[in-house]
Amino acid sequence: MHSRVDDGADLTRRTLLAMAAALTAVGMTAAAESAPAGAAELPADLAKAVSDYDQATVRNDVAALGDLVAEDYMLVNSDSTLQNKQEYLADFTVPGFRLDPYVLEQPVFKVWENTALLGGLLHLSWTLDGRHERRLLRIAHVWARDEGHWRMTYTQLTRVPQ
Repeated sequence: MHSRVDDGADLTRRTLLAMAAALTAVGMTAAAESAPAGAAELPADLAKAVSDYDQATVRNDVAALGDLVAEDYMLVNSDSTLQNKQEYLADFTVPGFRLDPYVLEQPVFKVWENTALLGGLLHLSWTLDGRHERRLLRIAHVWARDEGHWRMTYTQLTRVPQ
């Protein structure tokens, strides 16, 4: 599969977009707890996988993330570039990245037997190489249960015009 990432996309930009995809799961757990009445509750095993993913993301624990992300994982960045699992995990090794605190708004939770969609609206801001950036993103993560384990299989980021 050919992607614009292969055409020399800037590593810093890819890293920030990948971090947006990864770190939004942290806000999803809190958003689920504060969601309006009637919001879908996550099954216990999925909630644990999301929590484990949150913790691994914050710690930049590539080994744990590798276990939680499916082998055929695909990230569609907000600039339409694609990243596979290996490219996604490599971005966690970029030094000097600092993400500002954030809250996931307008949470979306759809859970079926072996598949789940988790998403929402994210005000993301960060500092890298001394530069402060911010983006408003709509995010969607697809999780699938495989051999009894939930794994993230797909992430879509859409930049919201401001």
